[in-house]
Amino acid sequence: MGTHGHSSRRLWWLAPGLLLAGGAYAQSPADSARLDALQREIAAQTERLEGLKRLLAEQEGELDRLRGALDEQRLDTTRAKGREAARSDALTQVPLANVTLAQSVLPESAVAQAAPTQDPMPPAPEPQPDPAVAQQPVGRAPESDTRPPEIAQIFEQPGVLTPPGKFVLEPSLEFDYSANGRVALVGFTIIPAILIGLIDVRQIKATTAIATLTGRYGVSKRFELEAQVPYVYSYTDTISREIFTGTAVDNVFESSGHGLGDIELTARYQINQGGPDRPFWVGWLRYKSRTGKDLFEVVTDCVTRCVANATGTGLPLELPTGSGFESLQPGVTWLYPSDPVVFFGSFSYLHNFERSDVSRTVLGGVEEPIGDVKAGDIIGFNLGMGLALNEKAAISLGYDQSTVGRTQQNGEDAPGSVRVVLGTLLLGGSYRFNDRVSLNVALGVGVTRDTPDMTLTARVPISF
Repeated sequence: MGTHGHSSRRLWWLAPGLLLAGGAYAQSPADSARLDALQREIAAQTERLEGLKRLLAEQEGELDRLRGALDEQRLDTTRAKGREAARSDALTQVPLANVTLAQSVLPESAVAQAAPTQDPMPPAPEPQPDPAVAQQPVGRAPESDTRPPEIAQIFEQPGVLTPPGKFVLEPSLEFDYSANGRVALVGFTIIPAILIGLIDVRQIKATTAIATLTGRYGVSKRFELEAQVPYVYSYTDTISREIFTGTAVDNVFESSGHGLGDIELTARYQINQGGPDRPFWVGWLRYKSRTGKDLFEVVTDCVTRCVANATGTGLPLELPTGSGFESLQPGVTWLYPSDPVVFFGSFSYLHNFERSDVSRTVLGGVEEPIGDVKAGDIIGFNLGMGLALNEKAAISLGYDQSTVGRTQQNGEDAPGSVRVVLGTLLLGGSYRFNDRVSLNVALGVGVTRDTPDMTLTARVPISF
């Protein structure tokens, strides 16, 4: 009995894990500890894997939202603004935050094949994000941009509002040239092609340069204020020859003028929130002062009176730099993005305020009373289209027309006053040097006789 018990005890120590009765195996405490460690590791890795799956699903939903936001902003970033476009395929390459599979997850099959005699596995460290990945933040959906798309400006009123809190300083230079010929026949004919009387042939060549400093400030996402201070230089040559008056020599009358022009103030407000295939509407109100020297302040080439006066040309000796009338101009600008171009245009009405007890100065300092004068109101509209060539360059093509009403003197139409239609065909382009500075050039060609033959404008908007 004692010998059997002693043998049993010796067999237990010699063959650990063997159960003598029934032929079954028994686990030692070390085996149990290793098995528990493996089970805990499997549970921890399974929990991490589930967490990664949930995070991956969230990131896929975020990418879908980014693609939808990008579709809405596609016109604003690629076709209209001329800025560097974010491409949709790049979004699929955005790394996921806190997601890295560099740490291998232990599969269950590897655990099943692990030898029971292995040392207990220490708890796996928490997965750490790759530094190269961690430095790249996950893209966020861009804020909804409610501003109209940018275009190459060819008209006087821009269609893009200044972002809130931003200030844009825009120096510009405009050059106008016009040449107009006039033939006046005063007399009677005896037979066709034979005239008895006066033939006055006159040519007028006018050159005007306007340097303007414009400042715009974005008050809010949909409201901005603008101020313009122009400096005007103009030069005119009038060439005339009177036939049958005893001379065959051309007479040239020269006049020029320079100085501060009419300062303008403008307020713009975006009425709605447009988008692709949805128009933007921007309402604006412009006030024009009469800070420039007007036609009634310069000296006119007449000896005593300009009305029915044969001495002198009746032309001003110094050209004015302002219109001489305060005016208020409400208007609305619209932009319609439609792949791959942006259509735009505006409607406006300019009202000139009447001036009372106006007089002009003739030679010798004599004041000639004229009375109450009201310049004709102006109805204007324009239409154009813009296209972005690449991330930095864009072009625009358009037509601008203004109809000027008759000037009234003392409540009646002034003598010789007629309605005038001014039509201009414009072609412009813009180039963005960087995020702050760009260049905008526009060329206008007159399509009516009363419009300047050529208008060339260069603008350099600088953002602060």
